[in-house]
Amino acid sequence: MVVKVYGTAYASPKRVLACLIEKGIEFEAVPVDLIKGEHRSPEYLKLQPFGALPVIQDGDYTLYESRAIIRYYAEKYKSQGTDLLGKSIEERGLVEQWLEVEAQNFHPHIYNLTLHILFASALGFPPDEKVIKESEEKLGKVLDVYEERLSKSKYLAGDFFSLADLSHLPFTQYLVGPINKEYMIRSRKHVSAWGSD
Repeated sequence: MVVKVYGTAYASPKRVLACLIEKGIEFEAVPVDLIKGEHRSPEYLKLQPFGALPVIQDGDYTLYESRAIIRYYAEKYKSQGTDLLGKSIEERGLVEQWLEVEAQNFHPHIYNLTLHILFASALGFPPDEKVIKESEEKLGKVLDVYEERLSKSKYLAGDFFSLADLSHLPFTQYLVGPINKEYMIRSRKHVSAWGSD
């Protein structure tokens, strides 16, 4: 059975796609246009009552929230593809810790930058320069913590690529691409090496 992934044009669903690719799982991309409001349609709200992306359908099983989805597939297919969870309970703890850091510390600031720089006009509101400046400053402080961590290990949870690293990929691509703030990565030696792996 091929997994259906809804809304694959956007960053959070791309987090799921990266996991599926690492695990060697076949998937079908189902477009959902946020700009047109397709995530608020009655059909979509039956799958995801909050109208957010992504959602997966794996046979009769439906799951939403990208980090829950990647944990699910990393566990379900633990012995297939890249091991994204670690080999010991201690490694798993570090993976979970850095997944939480990504969700609670990195994501809010990169999300605000993405929203205000890339999508504000399309969504019908002006970019807020104060939010952009504050988010960039706060993200810089988070990346300073990452720089310190990555000076001690190749990846966030240790010397192995994990869900913690994978979870950063989509929004970091925005940062170094269309947001045009690549210097935030490149100016930090260890973050830059981590980002280029």
